[in-house]
Amino acid sequence: MSSLTYDLTLAGLSVGSAAALTGVGLIVTYRATGVLNFAHGAIAMVCAYALRQCVVEWGWPLWAGAVVTLLILAPVMGVVLERFVFRPLSVLGGDPAQTLVASIGVFVLLVGGAALLWGQGARDDAPELVSADPWGQLAVVLVLAAGVGAVIRWTRFGRELRAVVDDRGLAVLGGIDADRVAAAGWAFGAFTAGLTGVLLAPYVRLDPYGLPLLVMEVVAVAVAARMRSLPVAVVVALGVGVAQSQLTRLHPSGRAEPLLQAVGANLFVVALLVACLALPRIGTRDALPRTATARVPTPQGAWIVAVILFLIPLGFAGSDLHTSVQVPALGVVLLSLVVVTGRGGQISLGQAAYAGLGALFTALLAAGRFPGLPRLPELAALALAVVLVAPLGLLTGWPAITRRGLALALATFAVGVGVSRFVFAQPYATSGLSLDRPAGFEGDRAYYVLELALLTLALLTTHALRRGRTGRALAALRDHESGASAAGVRVPALKLLAFVAGAALAALGGGMLGMGLRAFDPTAYDPVRGLLWFAAVVVLGADSTLGALTAAALLVGLDAGARGGVAAALVGVLAVLVGRFPGGPYEAVRRLRPRRDPRLTATGLQARRRLQRALRTAAPPTTASGADAMHSQEPSTALPATTAKTPTADPGTARPGTPRRADPDGAEQGTPRQSRPPTPHATDSPPAPPRPPSEGRAVLTTHHLQARYDGFTALDGVDLTVPPGRITAIIGPNGAGKTSLFHCLAGTVRPSQGQVRYGNRDITRLPAHARTRLGIARTFQQLAVFPTLTVAENVRVGAEQGRTPDPAAVDHALRLFALDGPLRDAPAADLPTGTLRRVELARALAGTPSVLLLDEPAAGLDTAEVTALARILRALAADGTALLVVEHDLDLVADLADVVHVMTAGRIIASGPPAHVLDALDARETAV
Repeated sequence: MSSLTYDLTLAGLSVGSAAALTGVGLIVTYRATGVLNFAHGAIAMVCAYALRQCVVEWGWPLWAGAVVTLLILAPVMGVVLERFVFRPLSVLGGDPAQTLVASIGVFVLLVGGAALLWGQGARDDAPELVSADPWGQLAVVLVLAAGVGAVIRWTRFGRELRAVVDDRGLAVLGGIDADRVAAAGWAFGAFTAGLTGVLLAPYVRLDPYGLPLLVMEVVAVAVAARMRSLPVAVVVALGVGVAQSQLTRLHPSGRAEPLLQAVGANLFVVALLVACLALPRIGTRDALPRTATARVPTPQGAWIVAVILFLIPLGFAGSDLHTSVQVPALGVVLLSLVVVTGRGGQISLGQAAYAGLGALFTALLAAGRFPGLPRLPELAALALAVVLVAPLGLLTGWPAITRRGLALALATFAVGVGVSRFVFAQPYATSGLSLDRPAGFEGDRAYYVLELALLTLALLTTHALRRGRTGRALAALRDHESGASAAGVRVPALKLLAFVAGAALAALGGGMLGMGLRAFDPTAYDPVRGLLWFAAVVVLGADSTLGALTAAALLVGLDAGARGGVAAALVGVLAVLVGRFPGGPYEAVRRLRPRRDPRLTATGLQARRRLQRALRTAAPPTTASGADAMHSQEPSTALPATTAKTPTADPGTARPGTPRRADPDGAEQGTPRQSRPPTPHATDSPPAPPRPPSEGRAVLTTHHLQARYDGFTALDGVDLTVPPGRITAIIGPNGAGKTSLFHCLAGTVRPSQGQVRYGNRDITRLPAHARTRLGIARTFQQLAVFPTLTVAENVRVGAEQGRTPDPAAVDHALRLFALDGPLRDAPAADLPTGTLRRVELARALAGTPSVLLLDEPAAGLDTAEVTALARILRALAADGTALLVVEHDLDLVADLADVVHVMTAGRIIASGPPAHVLDALDARETAV
């Protein structure tokens, strides 16, 4: 081995050792708490600064500073974060979206606090804890990794850690102190972060922004290890470190030289991109659901105040006006996050990259340096830059189609880091660039007027994407992706639309920001800035355009009027508290404001009693058509009789009343409710003949359907026919494969073998939204409603995306399920479970489906609601709709179904009329 190769290998081992430490710390924290600690790099930076403060500023011995920093400060930081930031979030429900934002908030808070405490300038006098010889660092890494692996594998604490990782709730029930395990994980993770920062600081420039980002780039090693395997993380880190060091030997020539050199110098960034894009399953257990809270309306007069505040800078002069120029531009950038994250519900940590590309392309076009295009005036350059950058939104939009949660967050962060390292940081792309303002708008005041006009255009665009059919579809995607797809929303296309529109808005704001500064400044668009923007928008109300404008004014104003880092520190504090007020400051004010319960006077109480008596006595009697009277003290929660437009079912199809049955697995399941009285039919009356299938309707069938999950066979050769005009029921114990069958029929899961056919068409590979548009609608066992939309908007989503849009479908569905009147405008987040179940059913029916798949439709309904639901389902079947019902309530199955299939172990083991199948089950249970 040559001397150069050996020396480069040693240098690579040194870098790889630091990366391995980061990977070990991230994996331990994630396995103990389920949190991907985005603040890992910030903790490393703070510890590096603390060691320098002790040794350089205060003159302590190196060993004393190291002990205080690594054995006291770092673990205490980890324990404090677990106790006061992440444990309360776990107690409040463990929403992964809030946990991610809180983690980013800690990152931003520590970066801003370090900038305030030590200044923003870089330091090159950090003390050297371990010699440059990499063997010492490598030994530390190997000992730590081996020790952690031994503890996890062979000690009681390791068994408790594995139990908490597998099922935290079950571990707590088993007597394990999960909080203690989480605190230990955070303490160790913070220790490794501090050790990483202390080891790296002597060899890189120590500043509040560079070191945290450098540490976050090596997240790739933890992702490559799938956040589980310590040996894989160590091997990958050392391998990438050595490879990056060896690539410095290459000296390519030609036009590709700058790019190849950039790749060689940033191999960890390349590894991060590859790992995040090639391993989409990372973090899938931590999908980021929308918190089920209604959108808090903007206070009255807030927009008037905002307009006045944005007009006030026109009266400024000098530096005040020059600073104010940045606010509208940054407001446009932050509006892109309102579209992508606030309305579309997609995590985007790379919007700074699109803003920077907008500024860069504008500068290149205005300077005549863009390949193949002539020099353009500044306004034309800005417009063309927006058009060129918008399609690049697919860089994050395309991965978003198959990724959610932490996987999407990491992918967008990786794209942002990649653009920063391979474009903005390269002299060949940015050297010598200047950017002038458009002709006629050179002065600050005139340019501010132009910015206000462009900001108004961006607000109108954002408003169009947040209202109407597109806005409702985006909100549905944000609130419940599977439910949106089941309602017919084209989820992949809508995700692409959100990211492309977000990239266009970010590019517009970035170009405006560059022209305001009269230069292209790469540091204004670094990935740390993108994290700060994301946190600011989320904490001030991600779905609020006014919140985005407030965030822009806050970020610019605080950093201009105070010492650098104040804005970041404040946003970090707010982000840490986001779990308490996920709806932003308006919701915080509303929740903190004392409520006064309305009280009725004596006259009001007497009037209410009279009205309740009138409602109880005025209900119509039962008629021969089967319409039942609703005797509920709250009429709005009971389903009404079917309207004249809906045919009624033959009462003879109902099974005579029987005692409440147990499910085949021996337990009554589903939501508890009062026992229903026997159906009032004469026991000696012969049952009516089955209804004939409706003519001209397609039949839904499966042929030899098989589905497997990680080697487990959920469906094993299922053949099923769902004919029109009939109610087909599926029963069976938990784990029998009923829900898997539903997923295959609805298109949310693709079977490993077999076919799903609708009429003569093979729809096995058709996505869920396309099947909905064919006329196959479904409901979910777990409620799939959109909490930030009103009842009417929920139903309208189904009507707009259905196969035959009908203007009257929404009103008809609302009346059918007693959701009209004041209830139609109520936010879904504020409604009880039974009402939400009716909202889901109404949304499914509003699309006028020909096949309706109902997964436990009676769950959460009371006795009166179940009775009325049964009547409606019979009427739908009589009208030709094919219904497939999975239901644990065998009384309801006996009353409704024409055919019952019994499933177990992924197979259908019995089929036939309800009386025959259920009596056979009763006989088997009696024999047992």
